[in-house]
Amino acid sequence: MDTDVLVVGAGPTGLALGIDLARRGVNALVVERAEALFPGSRGKGIQPRTMEVFDDLGVLDAIRAAGGRYPVGMIWQDGRRAGEHRMFDPAEASEDAPYTEPWMVPQWRTQEILHARLAGLGGEVAFGRELVGLTQDADGVRAEFAAGEPVTARYAVAADGGRSTVRRLLGIGMAGETLDPNPALVADIRISGLDRDNWHIFPPGSDGDGYLAICPLAGTEDFQLVAQFPDGTAPDLSLEGIRKVVAARSHLAPEAVTELRWASDFRPRAALADRFRSGRVFLAGDAAHVHSPAGGQGLNTSVQDAYNLGWKLGAVLRDGTEAALLDSYEEERRPVAADMLGLSTSVHRGETRRGEATRQLGLGYRASSLTRETRTDPGAVRAGDRAPDGTVDGTRLFDAFRGPHWTLLALGGARPPALGERVRTVHGPAHGAYGAGLFLVRPDGYVGWAGESPTGLAEYLARFGRA
Repeated sequence: MDTDVLVVGAGPTGLALGIDLARRGVNALVVERAEALFPGSRGKGIQPRTMEVFDDLGVLDAIRAAGGRYPVGMIWQDGRRAGEHRMFDPAEASEDAPYTEPWMVPQWRTQEILHARLAGLGGEVAFGRELVGLTQDADGVRAEFAAGEPVTARYAVAADGGRSTVRRLLGIGMAGETLDPNPALVADIRISGLDRDNWHIFPPGSDGDGYLAICPLAGTEDFQLVAQFPDGTAPDLSLEGIRKVVAARSHLAPEAVTELRWASDFRPRAALADRFRSGRVFLAGDAAHVHSPAGGQGLNTSVQDAYNLGWKLGAVLRDGTEAALLDSYEEERRPVAADMLGLSTSVHRGETRRGEATRQLGLGYRASSLTRETRTDPGAVRAGDRAPDGTVDGTRLFDAFRGPHWTLLALGGARPPALGERVRTVHGPAHGAYGAGLFLVRPDGYVGWAGESPTGLAEYLARFGRA
């Protein structure tokens, strides 16, 4: 079987990449070693920047319908409510940033939505395809599987998780640290006796056991349970084992846990791959960086890896852009992943509140080789920054950005060159966030080029955009 891009792993990263490639007309195959999509809640927080990405990918309405806001934390002591705990610093929505708070959707539901969108675009996931071998040459990649025919592709992407088979086959190292030697259990359960308006927190007792937290999962009848255990303990993942934990650490009886839907154990760690690329193979998501779940950054950073790589693969494979564009993927994403790992670790250790930084709206690529800022006195929005939302002459900017194209903003009387159908152009007066000038917005919603006049714009677009 031949394809343009082989994506290994059908988690949020692989599915988001599959969607982005499919809408660009790139022939891609997503393969997954399991027989079905991941069944658990695990990554349940969608940060505001990822909400913007999902808006562009055409799944935001489904994501919003499937989830809800995070509940207020409720701390319990001796069977009584002892006080509230706000998980996130509040923020006001604005025209520039319409999404300002994390949105809770269990990971299994996010993946169902992404999978449905991929299928609607004509893409597919091949389940039961366990990768066992990977070779490459100057022309492409060949993947061997435990069952079924091999697949050849021009490029491959490892989106197969923290224990990535692709990363191991490539010989790419991953440096990191265990953030907590104490194992933890996470499970999706049905439980009675707790309201769904609060995230229920049971602090550690004097017996040496760790904390217990039980959070209602928005859009479902389930709760996510997280429990910490002393070092050297092997958490019991059975229904009876979870009932014992709930009874020992809360005021609830064992039979309050009526159903176990999924369970797993883990040790929080932070790790970063030495490289995000080897020849024609790229690492994305947990295959490239592993986060503590405390900061709510892992799934979001992963989806944004896919969003960054998707338009670049499309430009090279469909638009005739030079393959050197792909060098910018590691250049841009590895520093972001490193920063987000530091943030996740800081939140895990209680050093940083969940707030402005965890929303990921401030991330950008000012230092990237793809960034061109030609103004002598740039304003608040510079080349390399996230392109804010807003309204220009009756056009909502996020509506103009939506899709696999570039967008040129010509604001405050700035005159754009004739770019034809290659770029969508929005004319209008100077905008509060941008000011006046020309702003060329990349397909992933970042300003690639900014200037007062069009000098150099066509050359930039020919090199980094469509030939």
